[in-house]
Amino acid sequence: MRLLYIDLDTLRPDHLGCYGYHRDTSPHLDRLARDGVRFDNYYCSDAPCLPSRAALMTGQFGIHSGVIGHGGTAADLRLQGAARGFRDATQAANLPWIPRGAGLRTTSISTFAERHGAWWFNSGFHEMHNVGGRGQERADEVTPVALDWIRRRAKADDWFLHLHYWDPHTIYNAPLEMGHPFADTPLPAWITPEVLARHQQCVGPHCCHEINMYDDKPMPKYPRHVPAIHSMDDLRRHFDGYDTCIRYVDDHVGQVLNALADAGVLDDTAIIVSSDHGENQGELGIYAEHATADHATCRIPMIVRWPGMQRGHVDRGLHYNLDLAPTLAELLHQPASPRWEVPLTEANFIASIWLGIGWLR
Repeated sequence: MRLLYIDLDTLRPDHLGCYGYHRDTSPHLDRLARDGVRFDNYYCSDAPCLPSRAALMTGQFGIHSGVIGHGGTAADLRLQGAARGFRDATQAANLPWIPRGAGLRTTSISTFAERHGAWWFNSGFHEMHNVGGRGQERADEVTPVALDWIRRRAKADDWFLHLHYWDPHTIYNAPLEMGHPFADTPLPAWITPEVLARHQQCVGPHCCHEINMYDDKPMPKYPRHVPAIHSMDDLRRHFDGYDTCIRYVDDHVGQVLNALADAGVLDDTAIIVSSDHGENQGELGIYAEHATADHATCRIPMIVRWPGMQRGHVDRGLHYNLDLAPTLAELLHQPASPRWEVPLTEANFIASIWLGIGWLR
């Protein structure tokens, strides 16, 4: 079996064409959605980045795993205490151990563990590739590593690849060579001059006056970055920056898909596309932020293109990202972890919905 998990940081589903966005941000992801299942109500249980991926990997809500923030003890998995044996609990629960237990070679191309000092994230991967940017790297630094790996490994029928891109994450840094692909495309209809005028009355981190979080200092190194929004022109530049980064990473996803096609394995590869969280883009008067417990932050995309499953199907059931580990366990005939929030009997139901076919039962 071949299984590719494309992990696109800070990606809002409603900024993708397959979720109804009017801008052409995601032609390659849209193609995957047409060939698979799109999930309309898929959420991270915890946000932002570290709590979300802790939930994904451990199958637990943050209040149980211990990871509910980015610093202090809130950023660490709970100590197991006297019950801990020679190995810690991640070996029984961490998501990569599921395909590994099924005999797949597990690989991660990501800088996430280093960025957050979350070394448990790597538990279960046979190999990890870190390009060294701590989340500041662009797709053009990640994709060559992925293409080299595909060239060497794609034809083997025994792998799970976690491929992580950061590009939609602020600060928006798509190369200037891309130009301004959305210069002639309207902004979302809801963000009007009247809405911006109300936002001008807001104060605080990531409001329109302090998009850097605590100040509005220009960042010459990042020419697409808008440090403060004082006008509709600034607002357009901000939205265009985010959307251009989505289009940029979508182009790189296309390169990966083409490489799999060139290797003759694309049609036989199961592909999952998701994110860790969304990004406030004016909701609550907040911009370029993803630490709020709201719909804009917690709703994330989920696209699954699995050989043999329905094509062009839309699932409107409610799912959490922590559902993925038990679902994969069901699909790959692996034992459940007692630490997961979702019992395997329920995961069977979830997997049946996800795949849209009856053979799982």
